[in-house]
Amino acid sequence: MRTTWTFPKVASIVGAVILAVIWLVPLLWALDTSLKPEPETTLSPITWLPQAPTTEAYRSVVEQGDLIRWFMNSSVVSILVTALTLVVSVLAAYGFSRTSFPGRRVLFGLIIAGILVPPQVLIVPLFQEMTGLGLVDTYWGIVLPQVVAPVMVFVLKKFFDGISRDYEDAARVDGATRWRIVWSVMVPMSRPILVAVGIFTFIGAWNNFLWPFIVTTDPSMMTIPVGLANVQGSYGLRYAQIMASAVLGGLPLLIVYALFQRHVVRGVGDAGIKG
Repeated sequence: MRTTWTFPKVASIVGAVILAVIWLVPLLWALDTSLKPEPETTLSPITWLPQAPTTEAYRSVVEQGDLIRWFMNSSVVSILVTALTLVVSVLAAYGFSRTSFPGRRVLFGLIIAGILVPPQVLIVPLFQEMTGLGLVDTYWGIVLPQVVAPVMVFVLKKFFDGISRDYEDAARVDGATRWRIVWSVMVPMSRPILVAVGIFTFIGAWNNFLWPFIVTTDPSMMTIPVGLANVQGSYGLRYAQIMASAVLGGLPLLIVYALFQRHVVRGVGDAGIKG
């Protein structure tokens, strides 16, 4: 089949290539710098390819810092935030989509309004609350404030609205309760969007810097973004080690997205169609 090249198609391809280059250049530069010997990172003029590639920066970062501990903390926090956000968001979205109760519209409006509130506004009251509960420097102190995600409730609610009620009616005929309908009917039918929401939540929790920075003072409780900030402050001009830390910190996200890319694209597409 002969391809017809139209101006919109060419423009979209050129735009996609430009955006890909803009996204890839900093990543390639970080990888390139991390493989250079430290003295070579400050040479002028700047060169792209290292003259003598080495993994010394990665070895130094792993041996000198608490990178392994930070990885574990970020993994625990991100997994807990993702799991709890999915549970809370699914239950809230199902309630708004399938049940009627007094104040339903007002409450949903407040949730929508919550999307517009910058997280920074809540830092002080949240920190006071975590301090009062004794959750500073704990996993739960990092996790719980990140579980409430109004935008995820909105996305799932719109998706549930597009699912036919006939499936629920059939389940009720078989004697299923609301809990059984949610977990045995709605959740399996919403798997693509749930995977997409889970991936976005995981990435957001992994990259979150401000709240873990505020609520942790113990170095052993730091997550990757907070730890990397300390590394940059202590390493000074050791650019290779800074870039090696950044590459190692972002590598899990690239792996997760590569593994679930198809599910993310399908979930976002289904949300757009059904919403």
